[in-house]
Amino acid sequence: MESTNNITEFILLGLSQNKKIKILCFLLFLFCYTAILGGNLFIMISITLSRLNEQPMYFFLNCLALSDLCYTSTVTPKLLTGLLMKRNMISYTSCMAQLFTMHFFGGIEILILTVMAYDRYVAICKPLHYTSIMSRGRCHAMVAACCAGAFIHSFLQSFLVTSLPFCGPNEMDHYFCDVYPLLSLACTNTFRVGLLVVANSGMMGLVTFMVLMWSYSFILYTIWAYPAESRGKALSTCSSHVTVVVLFFVPVLFIYIRSAASYPEDKVFALFYTIIAPMFNPLSYTLRNMEMKNALRKVWCHKVLFIGKRIIIFTAESDHEKAKACCSSF
Repeated sequence: MESTNNITEFILLGLSQNKKIKILCFLLFLFCYTAILGGNLFIMISITLSRLNEQPMYFFLNCLALSDLCYTSTVTPKLLTGLLMKRNMISYTSCMAQLFTMHFFGGIEILILTVMAYDRYVAICKPLHYTSIMSRGRCHAMVAACCAGAFIHSFLQSFLVTSLPFCGPNEMDHYFCDVYPLLSLACTNTFRVGLLVVANSGMMGLVTFMVLMWSYSFILYTIWAYPAESRGKALSTCSSHVTVVVLFFVPVLFIYIRSAASYPEDKVFALFYTIIAPMFNPLSYTLRNMEMKNALRKVWCHKVLFIGKRIIIFTAESDHEKAKACCSSF
């Protein structure tokens, strides 16, 4: 297969060509991106400054928040700038880099969600062995394995696309460089490559989703015998996980589990796993988790009190210096 390219850049058609719709989309997604940055940074800082980081569940949540930040930052800034431009151009090299980084951080997110489901399974179904199974060293090894698995997935995905020839046209009906829109622009038969993409991305998403659903079904079956109070706490934690999983995986499966064809509806579904799910992750994991809310309250109330005391001390010292300067002038 020849990999000679006559294309040096692609034109991203984005979500719409209507000026008013583009302005509305810019304001909406600017708010979403600000919420993603603020919410995930808030979680990361809060967990790092509290003792929650010593618990495996919150250690993985910290990693998930970081992957969310990196994942959405590979797509959203380009989307926002494109909404302000008449022609949204992206170079071939930047396009392939975006494809690689998006699938890399997306793969990390998928695998981290799987590890979090396993953590909840061990905590609820094997509580006596939890500390030995989910040791700090094993948690770090799991995160390293997630990064390695995501790198292999992304490398294979990018290799399949970069091996294709592109000779025109160069207009991509999407707001970021993804596999199927790029396959539709290739100057060769992409049937076999499409099957490999389904085997790589589609089957990875499907198998992971089935494992997640199986683990949460087993968890729900186990906690049904718990007392009402313990059952409520476990259900609250697991329901937030399931909400994140559904928001992320359903659109992913819709796009990557079918034949290699690009449809206009793909852009709408892609918004869910590139922007909507990362925006709701902080809300899902904080508002429905009493332990997390208590930790946030302690950390940030302590910081506010500390800053307030420093301001009072600084003001008192300033007044004292002003008084000394006034007295010395006489």
